[in-house]
Amino acid sequence: MKFAKQDLKQALTGISGILVTPFDGNDEVAPRRQLPIVDRAVEAGVHILVANGNTGEFYALTPDEAERMVFATADHIADRVPLVAGVGRGVKDACRLAKASAKAGAAALMIHQPTDPFVSPRGIVDYVNRVADASGGLPLVIYLRNDAIGTNNIAELCAVEGVVGVKWATPNPLKLAEAMAASDRGIVWVGGLAEVWAPPLYAVGARGFTSGLINVWPQRSVAIHAALESGDYAEARRLIAGIRVFEDIRAQEMNGTNVTGVKAALRFLGHDCGPTRPPSAWPLTEAQSKMLAGFVEANGLERLGPSGNR
Repeated sequence: MKFAKQDLKQALTGISGILVTPFDGNDEVAPRRQLPIVDRAVEAGVHILVANGNTGEFYALTPDEAERMVFATADHIADRVPLVAGVGRGVKDACRLAKASAKAGAAALMIHQPTDPFVSPRGIVDYVNRVADASGGLPLVIYLRNDAIGTNNIAELCAVEGVVGVKWATPNPLKLAEAMAASDRGIVWVGGLAEVWAPPLYAVGARGFTSGLINVWPQRSVAIHAALESGDYAEARRLIAGIRVFEDIRAQEMNGTNVTGVKAALRFLGHDCGPTRPPSAWPLTEAQSKMLAGFVEANGLERLGPSGNR
């Protein structure tokens, strides 16, 4: 099954679920452990699933591991929803992974913002153009974590052939509004700071949001999305307040427990996806673990059962 560009753009206005990358006891990727997470997210109504995103510890993976995960995730999804594949690092690595992702059957690429210490705004445009050329024509989603590159440069990125969306990951709704006004009206602007920041970004015109919560509680993400789409901000805020403990844990230690909180919650639910890799924090502290256990128990989250045999 292939997803038409318009279908993909519509899906981007939903939830982009960023999947974890499971590891085994020998610190090797364990793709089979991802399958129950994918199944539950799809059944809950998550609109898009993303391999090799930040919740997937993209920067902790080798290029070979990232390739393995995009092929495995494509198999797990089996065309039930669009697969968006993260690519990045050095431009040659990004182009290599873009080609592999296209071969795996990804519906689109999410281009991580380059982490090189010497990044120029026009260099980012060149980077995206190189990845676009390597992708074989796949639609592109820009992952924007730094709005300091300026509105004109953001608009230039959006003008690269193939760009259909921007994952806006800065807590600056006014800059988002400026960028939207300066760019192609056909671009989908996705809230890239998960559920907590979705309401203010929605208020200026973003649609959809990214989520790591979907690994643990996809039903709550879907309910938040439904409330926002219906314009019921009060209900959205109420539902978001119910995940505040989880998101607060993930934001601790300079966001170094972001993925730690997700994988620790999966362990509480009986589904071990292994630890995170350094420089992420692992394990949670005793205080963090108590907070997380209370969150899981208070909300009666669904157990996934033993992992590794699927």
